[in-house]
Amino acid sequence: MAEQRKRKFWGWGYEDQHPNAEQQKHIGERVAKRFGLGPLTITPPPREDELNLRAPRVKPPDALATIFSTSIYDRASHSYGRGYRDVVRAFRRYYPNPFDAVAFPRDEAELTRVLEWCDKERIEVTPFGGGSSVVGGVEPPAEGDWRGSVSVDMTRLDRVLEVDRASRAARIQGGVLGPSLEDQLRPHKLTLRHFPQSFEFSTLGGWIATRSGGHFATLYTHIDDFVESVRVLTPTGVVESRRLPGSGAGPSPDRMFIGSEGILGIITEAWMRLQDRPKFRAGASVAFPDFTAGANAVRAIAQAGLYPANCRLLDPGEAANAGANQDEAAVLVLAFESADHELEPWMKRALEICAELGGKIPEGAGRTRTDAAATHEGAAGAWREAFIKAPYMRDVLISMGIVNDTFETAITWDRFANYHAQLMETGTDAIRRICGKGTMTCRFTHAYPDGPAPYYTILAPGKRGSELEQWDEIKQAVSEVIVKLGGTITHHHAVGRDHRPWYDRQRPEGFARALKAAKRALDPHAILNPGVLIDPER
Repeated sequence: MAEQRKRKFWGWGYEDQHPNAEQQKHIGERVAKRFGLGPLTITPPPREDELNLRAPRVKPPDALATIFSTSIYDRASHSYGRGYRDVVRAFRRYYPNPFDAVAFPRDEAELTRVLEWCDKERIEVTPFGGGSSVVGGVEPPAEGDWRGSVSVDMTRLDRVLEVDRASRAARIQGGVLGPSLEDQLRPHKLTLRHFPQSFEFSTLGGWIATRSGGHFATLYTHIDDFVESVRVLTPTGVVESRRLPGSGAGPSPDRMFIGSEGILGIITEAWMRLQDRPKFRAGASVAFPDFTAGANAVRAIAQAGLYPANCRLLDPGEAANAGANQDEAAVLVLAFESADHELEPWMKRALEICAELGGKIPEGAGRTRTDAAATHEGAAGAWREAFIKAPYMRDVLISMGIVNDTFETAITWDRFANYHAQLMETGTDAIRRICGKGTMTCRFTHAYPDGPAPYYTILAPGKRGSELEQWDEIKQAVSEVIVKLGGTITHHHAVGRDHRPWYDRQRPEGFARALKAAKRALDPHAILNPGVLIDPER
């Protein structure tokens, strides 16, 4: 039996999957040159034997002992997500509030017994899928009178249980990781076709719980679009919605759990709408003289009802970072795909729109192909490669003391120009004031007829030992502008603990009361992920 690859407890990916010493040195030289810095010191990643974790405060009952772990590796790897704050704290070997134990239930019966024990003993429970949260969504609460805290790892519930080929749907366990899910659907010639950046290390239940945004830049942008029904285990019992293609029977029960971030229950299964695997692909990369011209083209394409699978606009800085341009241009990465038909008419019209609005169309762009490379070449391929490698690159930059993080939002088209200008001004000013120098770039991840979802990347030299404080100041500055100007504090990264202050202001107060009432009904002792979305009432 082949040895199972081990994931890093402190950062992104597997232990054998990261830039080597020579590559890290090259990255450091490039960053130092870019910001006019001296040689950058690389902090080695933490080792398990360097961690001094608090002793577990609770002991699982003997009947459940075989599905629990209190090892340093399991406790450390589950106590943080994989956001900037998480990786910085891991590099500092700073784990002041680890989980006391990690449960690995293999079925609903074992999960029920874990919840019953925790509810009876007043032990906090945090559901854990792949641990890819970048907003503090999977760590235990820092405050509260719980006797202890347990992370419930769902990755043993990882099977496709039933496939309905006629309806193109499947009943799937919530703990399945993205690659395994696609492997199980492939023999049926079906796909969920939901590919967030965290795809390799995130689960179906996690996608649903956080309203994950995926592969499609238009039309099917969030996991919501694929959920047919859900099954949720709560401290007061099972809640399962009826499987239907659509219904007008009152508020949707599915919607109460999609985006609930584990505060109401743990998603154990879901019926998901699937698609035939795509056969036809067409891709093009269109250069625009500036970001505004590209944004105008994205709006026109989004409102034309063409529904491209990819419609991601990179500003000149973002395109340059990804190696997707050479002329200080903004670049639109455009792609269509289908399992049923060739794509020339759709791509032709999209390229006509781009040309009408100042885009430079590459020769031979837009022809339909039946190989996956159709959307992996040229500027599009460069962007895709940079996109996949970004989390690994970020961890290397963190080891060098560089502040490197992202924030994402959404706004309507009528307000976008002013919104973007103020965010860029506020963010750039904050970076220079707090870090001395740095850059802020933007791309669109998703596009709607009524507005875009801009995604901003910050890169700046940090002050050793003060990186988190610098990050906090920058995040505070841009988040205040987001809420003040009417945008959303998160388009697809979820709320977690990091976004709570601004989510509280974005969320209607009447809805907050209703959500608290739902939590009291389903989780009366408030043991599930307390502090996320709302404050617990016990």
